[in-house]
Amino acid sequence: MIARSKFDPKMKVNHNYNLETFLFKSGSFDTARFMVINKDLLQARKKISDKRPKFVRQESWRYDRLSPNWRKPKGKDNKMRLQVSGVPHLVKIGYRGPRSARGLHPCGYTEVMVFNKNDLTKVDPGKDAIRIGRTVGRRKREIILTEASKMKIKVLNPLKAKAEKIEEEAEKIEEEAEKIEEEAEKIEEEAEKIEEEAEKHA
Repeated sequence: MIARSKFDPKMKVNHNYNLETFLFKSGSFDTARFMVINKDLLQARKKISDKRPKFVRQESWRYDRLSPNWRKPKGKDNKMRLQVSGVPHLVKIGYRGPRSARGLHPCGYTEVMVFNKNDLTKVDPGKDAIRIGRTVGRRKREIILTEASKMKIKVLNPLKAKAEKIEEEAEKIEEEAEKIEEEAEKIEEEAEKIEEEAEKHA
């Protein structure tokens, strides 16, 4: 056998050991926010989902006016309803995923809607992840985010609050730039007046 060096690119890579694992082992990893749980359930759900056929409306491939969205065939002699050989599959209960994995977010957590700080008391940080309601304002959103970080609860949509802060900062920068432009214009006007006075005295 040929001895391979430690950093040989042809060496088999353990895909489970990724950036998340490195950060977790180094102690600088926020498990409540980044960790994926219930990986076995997600893999089982994905395995069934990969085998599940695409359910399409009958003859949607034939007519452009028919969208491929699923519609149940109801005709008396409908070949798709009768499941004649060669026609697409019907939606049946046997194609469902595992019961234990239903409703899970792709990160493995159960999604819980939150509208105020008191809703966080009902959340289990080990199983649940919160999604802040779209009607929640900026002030309450910031309160929820601070409390969630203290309780180590995963937040599925924290970017909106960050985007709002960035927009506020951008507005402040624009206002400051406008003030600077106004001051520059005033300075130019004063300089022109001084030049005019100098010409008069000359």
